[in-house]
Amino acid sequence: MIRSTFSHSALIVVLGVFLFSWNSTTLLAQQKQVKAVTIGFYNVENLFDTINQEGVNDEEFTPEGINHYTGKRYMIKLNNLSDVISQIGSEIDPKGLMALGVSEIENRSVLEDLIKMPKLAGRNYGIVHFDGPDARGVDVGLIYRQDLLQVTSARSVRLRIPEMPDFKTRDQLVVGGIFDGQQIYIIVNHWPSRRGGQEASAHLRNAAASLVKKSVDSLYAINPKAAVLIMGDLNDDPVDESVVKYLGAEGKKNKVADKGLFNPMWQIFKDGNGSLAYRDSWNLFDQIIVSQPLLDQNNKYRFYQARIFNKPFLLQKEGQFKGYPFRTYVGNDFKGGYSDHLPVYVILVSETK
Repeated sequence: MIRSTFSHSALIVVLGVFLFSWNSTTLLAQQKQVKAVTIGFYNVENLFDTINQEGVNDEEFTPEGINHYTGKRYMIKLNNLSDVISQIGSEIDPKGLMALGVSEIENRSVLEDLIKMPKLAGRNYGIVHFDGPDARGVDVGLIYRQDLLQVTSARSVRLRIPEMPDFKTRDQLVVGGIFDGQQIYIIVNHWPSRRGGQEASAHLRNAAASLVKKSVDSLYAINPKAAVLIMGDLNDDPVDESVVKYLGAEGKKNKVADKGLFNPMWQIFKDGNGSLAYRDSWNLFDQIIVSQPLLDQNNKYRFYQARIFNKPFLLQKEGQFKGYPFRTYVGNDFKGGYSDHLPVYVILVSETK
C-alpha cells in the first residue's frame, strides 16, 4: 500500500504495513511518512542512430546494413524505450526516476533523442556521457532529473588489461551529485561479455570489478559516509566471483562490513528471478549495489528495496522465445520490441519530521 503526495521537489509517500524497520525484518505497525526517490538501470540493447560513423563498427545499424535499420525503425525503438522508462518506479513517483543508468548506447545524440520523446520530454532530464573505446562503439551513460539531482562531477574510468594491450571495452562512468542536500555517487558499468565462455573470460570481469572497487575505496577515503550506487550490466550474476570476491558485494545485510557493499539483487536472484533469459534459464546480470552508509538508519536517505521492472508487455508472448524479454531484433529479423534485458531499480527513502 503506497499513498503519495508532493512536497517541494521530492515525493512524499506513506509506506504502510509493508515498510520494514531498518534494523530487523519486523513489520512496523504504524505508518511512516517518508520522502522517496527511485534510481534505475537499463541495458537498452543496441540503441544506435542510423548514421554510419567512421571508426565505429555500426554498419549493421544503418538503412543499407544487414538489419535495414531505417529512421522509422529507430523511432520505434526510441518510442518503445521511452514508454518503458516512463513507467519504471511510477508507483513511487509519477514524475519518474530520479536517475537512470543506461548501457549499449552509441553516442550522446541517441540519449538526446530519447529524452525528447513525448513520454519523457516533460521530465527535465539531463545527460552525462563520454565516448569510450569499445570496438562496437557502445557506451554507458546516465540521464537524470535536473530538478532533483545536481551533478557536481563526472569522469570516465578506463579498464586496461596489461597483458592484452589491444583490449577494448566500455568505460565506467562515475557521477557525483547532490539531491535533497545529500551527496551521492553513481557508478554505471557494462562489464566485458562472456564471449569465448564464462570461465575463459572471467578474468576480464574480475578486473572490471576490481576497478570499480578501487573507485569506491577512493570515494570512501574522501568521505567514509559516501552514499554510492554501483549499477550496470555486469555480465555476471550476483553469486559470481567478480561480484562477490573482487567487488566485495555481500548478499546479506548482516554480513556487510563498515565501508562495505550490499547487493540486494543477490536474494532476488536466489529466489529464481532474472533480467535476461538464455537457453531457458534466467540470469540477473543487471544489478544495483549500494554502499554500507545507505543501510545506516542515521543516514538521511536509506536503501528501501530493489526491484526488477518485469511487466508482461516487456515479454515475448509466443513462439520459441515465449516468456523471454521482447527484443527489437532477433538475429537480423526486426521484431519491434524493447531490449533483451529488463530494467532494474531501487527505492531510497528518507523519513520526514
